[in-house]
Amino acid sequence: MAPSPPSKRRRTNQSKGDTDDTSAPPLSTLEKLSPVVVFAHGAGAPSSSDWMIRWKDMLGKALHAVEVVTFDYPYMSGAKRRAPPKAEKLVDFHLDIVKDTVAKYPGHPLILAGKSMGSRVSCMVACKEDVCVSAIICLGYPLKGMGGAVRDEILLQLAVPIMFVQGSKDALCPLEKLESTRKKMKSLSDLHVIDGGDHSFKIGKKHLQTNGTTQGQAEDQAFLAIAAFLSRSIEES
Repeated sequence: MAPSPPSKRRRTNQSKGDTDDTSAPPLSTLEKLSPVVVFAHGAGAPSSSDWMIRWKDMLGKALHAVEVVTFDYPYMSGAKRRAPPKAEKLVDFHLDIVKDTVAKYPGHPLILAGKSMGSRVSCMVACKEDVCVSAIICLGYPLKGMGGAVRDEILLQLAVPIMFVQGSKDALCPLEKLESTRKKMKSLSDLHVIDGGDHSFKIGKKHLQTNGTTQGQAEDQAFLAIAAFLSRSIEES
């Protein structure tokens, strides 16, 4: 089996002494920190989807989390699937989940994670004054809105460290637009690019064969990058 390709990462707003090393942080560091993660689903699939279950399990292992909490937004309930409301209308429900989780695990670093729409709502929740968030993980952030407009307002308000994981072929988040946004952000931010990945990080077979890697290896590199970034961010907070 061919070795995994080098991790593709880009960083801005680095603190002094930071490096681009994506090796996994020492086990003792993450065990001591023992974060709790609240993980929100995207617009089209609930927390019970195969994608969410797989990433919940892997995030828990990679971060040595005390728990990864998932939930369904109210519009997902019922026999008939409804279209999601505007992200702003989901904030209060999401915030209640976060507060319940914090009450259950007082003293543990709080990580907000989300897939697509869930990552956008997570950023909105992190801006609330009555919640203390250690970091945010955005998996496929939907930077482009209807008509192609760049939705960067909430990102520019953030003061919380934020990790982006994006597919290089994600039409909802052109990397050049994300890079431009990150240069304007006041938060410490990091970006891991899954080469050939779409909005859900799926890589085409031809691309995998050309690069001599597998879908699993590409995702493993993403988890290493997430764990390394969060370890640094939590220790510095």
